[in-house]
Amino acid sequence: MDHIWPARPGVRSPAMNSTLRVEAVSDRRAMRRFLSAARGIQGQDPNWVEPLRMERRHQWSARHPFFEHAEAQAFLALRGDDAVGTISAQIDRLAPSVDGRRLGWFGQLEGIDDGEVFAGLLRAASDWLSERGCGWLRGPFDLGINQGCGLLVEGRETPPMLMMNHAPAYYAERLEACGLVKAMDLLAYLLPPDFEPPAAMQRLTRRLDGRLRLRPLDFSRYDEELELLRDIFNDAWSDNWGFVPLTGAEFRAMGKDLRQIIRPAYTCVAEVDGEAAGFIVALPNINELIADLNGRLLPFGWARLLWRLKRRLATTARVPLMGVRKAHQRGPMGAAVSFSMIEQVRQALEADGVGQVELSWILESNRGMNSMIEAMGGDLYKRYRLYECELPVAVR
Repeated sequence: MDHIWPARPGVRSPAMNSTLRVEAVSDRRAMRRFLSAARGIQGQDPNWVEPLRMERRHQWSARHPFFEHAEAQAFLALRGDDAVGTISAQIDRLAPSVDGRRLGWFGQLEGIDDGEVFAGLLRAASDWLSERGCGWLRGPFDLGINQGCGLLVEGRETPPMLMMNHAPAYYAERLEACGLVKAMDLLAYLLPPDFEPPAAMQRLTRRLDGRLRLRPLDFSRYDEELELLRDIFNDAWSDNWGFVPLTGAEFRAMGKDLRQIIRPAYTCVAEVDGEAAGFIVALPNINELIADLNGRLLPFGWARLLWRLKRRLATTARVPLMGVRKAHQRGPMGAAVSFSMIEQVRQALEADGVGQVELSWILESNRGMNSMIEAMGGDLYKRYRLYECELPVAVR
């Protein structure tokens, strides 16, 4: 597998006056250490779930469609021969600028509780980004905003759902000590699928009688359906803070990766007056099923996972994808479409014995969606934070 690696291997963080070294990942051995470092740092936390390393390697493949419009570099912090931290630096050419200056991202942040380690990692990432003309640093993104993003700052008492992250409390403390400040919070709500639909929501949906049609994804036309969902998603999210459109190649890759776990009954496309107006996709919480695999699907992890999926052993689920076209977002129509789709999928989840569903992530500024979820009884149980600062990072 080809990987995105630097032209100048062995780059070190400058002016380090101790045994700490921050080196650019430049070969397969270093990438393996980069991907496995998190276990040594967070492995003792009972709520941490190790991501599947196969998926993490795929993220860094030169053939991943993210790299059709982005570039990235992984860094590994070492003391002696011990891996003590990781960070990535990336530039997405589709991302909006900030105050007319190019935006750089960081992500895949892991580190022991040591200020020098976090300072060295941030210096390495910011230097790499500054050399490429970036004037702002924002993150964490894993690797892009349409993948995993945000640093967990509230809700460490429970494990993360699929495609979400976990972090010790000191991560936020160390970032803030290095001069990064809050840019935006991303919210995660927990909602039991057997909730009682609010009367106001039911009245809204009755207004759409005869105009609204709800249907699951048509798997016999999977590629066409994916393109429809991408079109709705990009339209629905286009005015949101930090929005970066999903390309056709990215959405197809996502659909291919998720096809094994998508269940038609957990999906819904809403049509208003015969036109597709919104969609929702819920997924079984794979993290619940892979927690004991230690990030490995080989030699027997695949068999275990497929058996667990077939037996429908997941008791939790997550809604990672949802959108309503801008033409329907404002006023009661948008709320009615959103609620109707949630109600449709809710019934399928409840029938399968799913006890809790996470709706995430939602911008804290999206007051309409947050209010609707809270009206349905959703519990704001996790908060993820994006940080930013001007470059160069004011590392102290």
